[in-house]
Amino acid sequence: MPAINLAATLDMAIETARRAGALLRVGLSQQRQIDLKSAYELVTDMDRASEDLIVDAIHTYCPGHAILAEERGGAVGVDRPTWLIDPLDGTNNYAHGFPYFAVSLGLWEENQPLLGVVYDPVRDELFSAQAGGGAQCNGMPLHVSQVATLAGALISTGFPYDYGTRADNNLAEFNKVQARCQGVRRAGAAALDIAYIAMGRLDAHWEIGLKPWDTGAATLMVREAGGQLSDAHGEGWGLSSARMVASNGLIHDELLALLNAAQ
Repeated sequence: MPAINLAATLDMAIETARRAGALLRVGLSQQRQIDLKSAYELVTDMDRASEDLIVDAIHTYCPGHAILAEERGGAVGVDRPTWLIDPLDGTNNYAHGFPYFAVSLGLWEENQPLLGVVYDPVRDELFSAQAGGGAQCNGMPLHVSQVATLAGALISTGFPYDYGTRADNNLAEFNKVQARCQGVRRAGAAALDIAYIAMGRLDAHWEIGLKPWDTGAATLMVREAGGQLSDAHGEGWGLSSARMVASNGLIHDELLALLNAAQ
């Protein structure tokens, strides 16, 4: 397979994310078809429409690449680059008209992220990153915050859809961290939460049960903005990790210790 022109491919991903976001923005004020994938996990007609637009663009521009998308599935390519697509991160929010959602596109090869785009169409904020090239929001360089203690931090998290029926549901961790920091936010769109760490709006995020399409773009932004990623034990984080902790780096060890104490 020919070498990837990352700059040109990133431009394509940015344009595609903006087009998908425009579609979602228009659909937000319209009647939506809502279906259940599981007891509490929703999918809308706009998830599917956004994904169709993105997949068509990738097939046109990158015909040899593999695709793993939230709604149609797929697999990570063993010997070729893979796009990780969340066409509408924050579907529950979107279905209720709550304006916190995003489009997320990440390109990985040989277990390494090459580029990522997260687009918030409500605020018109386009987060992007290229491996070795830094992270930006609407073209402005990003850097993680300089908050040095958990006591001064604003942190985000999320809960699995089946938290009401599983013992390992993140509630104990939430209660532990909430009591030791400035606050914990549960906004419902992990890709945006993680991108906010790169921008310094949030100081850390932890979550269990995230999927590759949730994390495939925004985690590169955290790395490129000077932050830190790991699993719950402080070991290297990867797409298959069951738990993720992302932070500005300065509060990482303190947060890990608290999360492990809660477990």
